[in-house]
Amino acid sequence: MKGKNSIIRDIQLLFEIGTLRHVGRVWHQFLGPYTANCADHILRVAWIALTIAKREKISDHTKILKMALAHDIAETRTGDVHYLSRQYTKRNEENAMSDILKDTILEHEMVELSKEYEERKTIESKIVKDADNLDVEFELAELRWMGHSLGSVWTKNREKLVYPHLYTKTAKELWKGIAKANPHDWHLLSPRNRFRGGDWKRK
Repeated sequence: MKGKNSIIRDIQLLFEIGTLRHVGRVWHQFLGPYTANCADHILRVAWIALTIAKREKISDHTKILKMALAHDIAETRTGDVHYLSRQYTKRNEENAMSDILKDTILEHEMVELSKEYEERKTIESKIVKDADNLDVEFELAELRWMGHSLGSVWTKNREKLVYPHLYTKTAKELWKGIAKANPHDWHLLSPRNRFRGGDWKRK
């Protein structure tokens, strides 16, 4: 069956969403192979947004998660742009979202959430935008630990240009914490790793 709310269109949408793992974040051009793809980015944005929402005592987590999942799916058709290529490229993300979701069961809800996100007027949209910016900080921190000096340069610039525009107190706290954090503490300091609690532990 084709047409409005077609199961065929739902299947096509889900195949298209799967291609996000093949859509690279364009700073790969500057930083090489160790950068996230769009699917990686969207996943962590959703987790960051959920964390912010919980700390900000926002009750509607479902809306925030849906908005996070939708926020960059237009890039299956528009691709990503970085801070230089954006000056030469015009992308029609609104058309992309409309066409991606057309005649699917999710069309109305996700198109409206995408518009709300871009308008940045609601607390949910502000939280997701904060999460979007923070994912970049997480990745820059990871890249710095791998020895990429460019990450440090960008972090200094973003401290001046992005940090002041974060919307939530939690996002600002996370930003400062990321700058001081070791990306490997989650496993190095785990009480269950073999050094600390396993067969390599020395009494």
